[in-house]
Amino acid sequence: MDADRTTTPPNVLVVEDEMVLRMRAVDIVEEAGFTPVEAVNADEALAILEARSDISLLFTDIQMPGSMDGLKLAYAVHKRWPAIKIILVSGQIKLTDAEKPANSRFFGKPLGVAQMVAELREMVGEGVLAIVPTVSAEMTTLPLTVEALARTEPDHQLLRPTAQEFLTAENDSLRLLLEQAVIDAKVLLAQAGIDAKEREAADKLQKLILDELHHRIKNTLATVSAIASQSLRTATSLEHGQQAIEGRLIALGRAHDLLLQVSWANASLGHIVRGAIEAYDSQGEGRFSIEGPDIRITSGAVIALAMTFNELCTNTTKFGALSIPSGRVGITWAIDETTDRLKLIWSESNGPLVHAPTRRSFGTRMMGSLGQQLSGQVELSYDPSGFVYVLDVPLSSLVLKS
Repeated sequence: MDADRTTTPPNVLVVEDEMVLRMRAVDIVEEAGFTPVEAVNADEALAILEARSDISLLFTDIQMPGSMDGLKLAYAVHKRWPAIKIILVSGQIKLTDAEKPANSRFFGKPLGVAQMVAELREMVGEGVLAIVPTVSAEMTTLPLTVEALARTEPDHQLLRPTAQEFLTAENDSLRLLLEQAVIDAKVLLAQAGIDAKEREAADKLQKLILDELHHRIKNTLATVSAIASQSLRTATSLEHGQQAIEGRLIALGRAHDLLLQVSWANASLGHIVRGAIEAYDSQGEGRFSIEGPDIRITSGAVIALAMTFNELCTNTTKFGALSIPSGRVGITWAIDETTDRLKLIWSESNGPLVHAPTRRSFGTRMMGSLGQQLSGQVELSYDPSGFVYVLDVPLSSLVLKS
């Protein structure tokens, strides 16, 4: 029994609604030597925890759609299953010790892989939580490690009285300059006929916009980091890795362009498909056939779909139907009114003989992960006559609720 207990890796529940970021978190968990269990949102995570008793740690993003965000999920898990340790991550907010549940740690995105692996091993493997104090301005020059932070004592501040005095003087000068700037601004605004209430409303709107922009940038950086690391991880050569990264980043850029055109509201599924295949249908040769009703897709699903279609296009031009002149690809989708589900089929024909891959690459994982992202199923069929990809998902996962 003791031997079995030491050789069986602990299970870590990974909760992340962004497909690529969830895949990266899974890789981090596996690199730490543990077994990942995936969930897209808090509801799915709670269902998993209700059904099994072998989860050692919860690894969750804070910003998530659904009935509760990651922080509420963490508190619910700590209350119901206090033995489960928790890692919270976010690209938008920062948590203080008082805001976190016990037995938890917080990290900002993008995640440092080596640091996260070490944290996971410490929390799950050794079962010890070091208390990490707030990092003050004077500590920023010290080595930022868990061990160094745990050893830090308050009297480190006594080492730099001169620096502290200098900062105080600088801050006083800056405060005076800002006060004068505020006075000047009030005069200018009064001359322009803008009252205090209008300024306050504008300031609040600007803060909201900047906060949202900051969140999107941090999430995009985290996604780019995940794409680069996972592309290189499965690359057979440096050139192959470079090409994979470039293709995936271009696909990500196209998805963002499409979302910008519709002000990050929703985009047409037809536009997503045509945008993805454009670079692979040289001079409009008609090697793709597309058929399906016009459906407006939520912004959360647009990037996942665009990245998946990029993988399908890349694979078919390298190994599939479009690797030879006679090959063709058909893309169709339809809505089943009785079940309220969408079924999308990518089918290849007239190409070379198809063989199932010998290893599960990042691209293959991404194509399969889209089903979980959208609460549905994905089927990959390597029929000798042509590769077939089938996506079957609830319509509610794709479109905005009216």
